[in-house]
Amino acid sequence: METALIIGASGGIGSALSGALEARSVRVTRLSRRKDGLDVTDEASVKAALGRLDGVFDLVFVATGALEIDGAQPEKALSQVTSRAMADQFMLNCVGPSLVLGHARHLLPRDRSSVFAALSARVGSIGDNRMGGWYSYRTSKAALNQMIRGASIELARTHPKAACVALHPGTVATAFTEKYLGRHPSVTPQEAAQNLLMVIDGLDAEDTGGFYDWQGETVPW
Repeated sequence: METALIIGASGGIGSALSGALEARSVRVTRLSRRKDGLDVTDEASVKAALGRLDGVFDLVFVATGALEIDGAQPEKALSQVTSRAMADQFMLNCVGPSLVLGHARHLLPRDRSSVFAALSARVGSIGDNRMGGWYSYRTSKAALNQMIRGASIELARTHPKAACVALHPGTVATAFTEKYLGRHPSVTPQEAAQNLLMVIDGLDAEDTGGFYDWQGETVPW
């Protein structure tokens, strides 16, 4: 891997992943809302930011997402579901990565292997859902997984050597998860970055459209 584009590079996982790649001498282009004004939920912002980039990237990684938006916490009961919170989660966790993918196709090489990856979450798995709750977040990630699956089929027609995947990083100790770690074992962003890179290194075109965890194991849809 020689080049990488990290969307959401100012966040915990995005920053750690950028640093880990740069330690490998990969040329990393970092984009984020905090430093570059990139709003992944705004198509004009995505189109402008990606349209300014030259060349191609062996890896395009979308590391954006949130458990809480404007103070709305993950729901514990149906009575707590609101249209605003659900729409906000869908926009950031599904629409955002989808817009990036739609406008990043020209940044992926057609003549060699490449990877487009978006951060998903195991709680977005329908088959693995044994707890209920967290309706808006779970639903937005399930929608992202479907988008990745569908997009991988179209992308394969023009980029037959690309892998388009959703990745679950495990529980990572960041500001994103600080209030929700509880007794769950967690890893640092740096450990998560190394785990994710190990998975990415092992991907090829036959893995496109998949949903994988930090160990490279397939997560149920």
